[in-house]
Amino acid sequence: MKRSEINRYIDEARAFFAEHSCYLPVWVDWTPEEWATKGEECEEIRRNQLGWDVTDFAKGDFMKEGLTLVTIRNGNVKYDKKSYCEKIMFVRENQITPTHFHWKKMEDIINRGGGTLCIKLWKADAEERPTDEPCTVQIDGVTTVVPAGEVLRIEKGQSICFEPYMYHQFWSEGGHSMIGEVSTVNDDENDNRFLQSPGRYPSIEEDEPAEYLLCNEYCK
Repeated sequence: MKRSEINRYIDEARAFFAEHSCYLPVWVDWTPEEWATKGEECEEIRRNQLGWDVTDFAKGDFMKEGLTLVTIRNGNVKYDKKSYCEKIMFVRENQITPTHFHWKKMEDIINRGGGTLCIKLWKADAEERPTDEPCTVQIDGVTTVVPAGEVLRIEKGQSICFEPYMYHQFWSEGGHSMIGEVSTVNDDENDNRFLQSPGRYPSIEEDEPAEYLLCNEYCK
């Protein structure tokens, strides 16, 4: 991805969140130069990878398969007692987050506004292959059985909870969506099992200066 694209996509996400009255921590606006002045008081942000995340999942076609999100709180099993994570995602219409599961993370996905969130689910077997077995999830606390691979639509105000080893793929229809995620600790370095995607983060072409640091760039 080009840095100019990442700058633009973050600006578009910020505008969309503001349109839906979603207010973010002040540090999401800090420039790389401002980050360079911050000391140990901001170590939790850096260490736990809070902040912006823009990715094409190393596939090179962001509008087809990509995601823009911001992690606003997260724990770290090595360093602190915080056992939870919260994210806000800007899910574009028809932009797919590719099929993946987490070995450890349990999560709730919440439609906070905009369009309809479409999700496909598959249970993984012992060899981590997707199966045709029906998927049992909680939708707003109601136990629901969903056929494998069937499109499940989560409307505004609804949420879905699924456990580890549940492959999921999602996108928005009827407009872009503001999607919340509340989960156990998020560890993008070690707890993503993608079915096909070659990577979690993009390679970046520095065609213009960065206006923001991504969550995996604080220590670079």
